[in-house]
Amino acid sequence: MDLRELEKIQLDCSKRVVLEDRFEKLELVGGMDLTFEDIKKTPTRAWASLVVLELKSLRPIYQKVVEGMVDFPYIPTFLAFREMPLMLELYKEAKVKADVYFIDGQGIAHPRGCGIASHFGVETNTPTVGVAKTILVGKAQEPPPKRGSFSPIHYRGRVVGAVLRTKDNTAPIYVSPGHMISLNTALELVLKTSLYRIPEPTRLAHNLLQKVRKSV
Repeated sequence: MDLRELEKIQLDCSKRVVLEDRFEKLELVGGMDLTFEDIKKTPTRAWASLVVLELKSLRPIYQKVVEGMVDFPYIPTFLAFREMPLMLELYKEAKVKADVYFIDGQGIAHPRGCGIASHFGVETNTPTVGVAKTILVGKAQEPPPKRGSFSPIHYRGRVVGAVLRTKDNTAPIYVSPGHMISLNTALELVLKTSLYRIPEPTRLAHNLLQKVRKSV
């Protein structure tokens, strides 16, 4: 494993990222998440989940889980190489494709401009949004406590995302465009699909994995 080679892959990925809205329609939003049997071990068994919602009603219309082995260790800023193979398998097997995907992780708010949301979007040629619970790079001011408030995340002289308040007086989340979508549209979509702190696509994908883990 040569991290320098992996960095080159990420830098090449960042050059291919499109930060404009490139979808023909916007009716279905998918959320993806992944969990491990033992997060401290490598290799370990893992599960990836997908939940697809109808945007206008936020009603889930499709869900799927795939299981597999993950043999790439956890290394900060190289999350895609650990989690994306199983997510790509999930995407290929899914019978319903979303118009945009929310990924639990970063988009361009990444040291080399290609977090897992951007990497997945480039690999699949699909619009993606990174939705994270913590900031990875850059600086931003705390947004006002009212739902819908946001502050830009600045990193190396450009805006790479935003800190978004999805619920009054609740901790914000960190949104960054992944691929084939603008930051403004990403923020609008995340806010539109957020009934709680975490937007419904990724919240329901996470909840689906919790059910799978309990059954195992």
